Amino acid sequence: MTTSPTLWQPFALGRVKLPHRLAMAPMTRSRALPDGSPTELMAEYYGQRASLGLIISEGAQPSEDGQGYPGTPGIHTREHVEGWRRIAEATHAGGGALFVQLMHVGRISHPDNTPHHRQPVAPSAISADQDMITASGMQKTPVPRELATGELAGVVAEFRRAAAMAVEAGADGVEIHAANGYLLHQFLSPNANHRSDGYGGSVEARSRFVVEVAAAVAEEIGADRVGIRISPGFPLGGIDEGDVEAVRAQYRHLVGELAPLDLAYLHIHHLGDEELLRSLREVWPTALLVLRYGRTREELAEYLDSGLADIAPVGRWALANPDLVERLRLDAALTEADPATLYGGGAVGYTDYPTLAGA
Repeated sequence: MTTSPTLWQPFALGRVKLPHRLAMAPMTRSRALPDGSPTELMAEYYGQRASLGLIISEGAQPSEDGQGYPGTPGIHTREHVEGWRRIAEATHAGGGALFVQLMHVGRISHPDNTPHHRQPVAPSAISADQDMITASGMQKTPVPRELATGELAGVVAEFRRAAAMAVEAGADGVEIHAANGYLLHQFLSPNANHRSDGYGGSVEARSRFVVEVAAAVAEEIGADRVGIRISPGFPLGGIDEGDVEAVRAQYRHLVGELAPLDLAYLHIHHLGDEELLRSLREVWPTALLVLRYGRTREELAEYLDSGLADIAPVGRWALANPDLVERLRLDAALTEADPATLYGGGAVGYTDYPTLAGA
């Protein structure tokens, strides 16, 4: 058996009962229809991996403004709801629970990739200066349009409505994406947020929008159906949150503000600041998920065993091993994911990876 017995203990997460402490981390695969509707193939993909228990979906944009990449799913139209309903049914049929990740990319976008072809929106008119794949090839992300103060309530409402639609589609909950360089992370970062209207300029003000989104979503669908993901100090998408002490100050305040909402979980993309992780664990009242790149099988349960986490999400291993739980239990070999088929395409490198039984 791989790793410690802690990994295989059941766990109650919000209103769902999980069979063990593994989870599938959210990973963009870009296989939705051009209008953002999830497909039958996507339902098959998630259903294949349902034994992972908690399935956190790839990011779904809560509005047209929220889309960054080609082929990402949405959760803001009736067609989207029907597509996600098939995914929820397939996940539940396999014994899993589905949390749909709500991902507004902000400035990490290009007009060629969105239905309305408008300029991306962001906390401030500062380009991420990132390469973005589009139908005509790689292009630089443009300078975004700064969201007016009066527009922010509308963006909060988009998250609220998307959460309600996810639950209507049969999802067990949602994960708010406040990490990895996207819109909410942009509000948290001093190099992406130069606002002077009460939503920028200090640790407290930069946290405000994230807390407003989380509070609205919790009010809409119930706090026990809501998780939130953060990535302290992660320099993805042109983000620079400053030195170690600046990052600690920002996230200790943010998590302190989120804690009273009593959300189902906090999902930390952890870069290795153990002191920060311990301090966040101390103030967070519910479940903590910790994802860290590069873990070996032997290290998979290290934070579970030490009490620093309750659930261990896995990413790339889940892509190429639909029966990952069985392989870990049996200490069987793992299939490597094909990098060429990660984004876009059809079944190849998506739903055709073999199981142990099939092999």
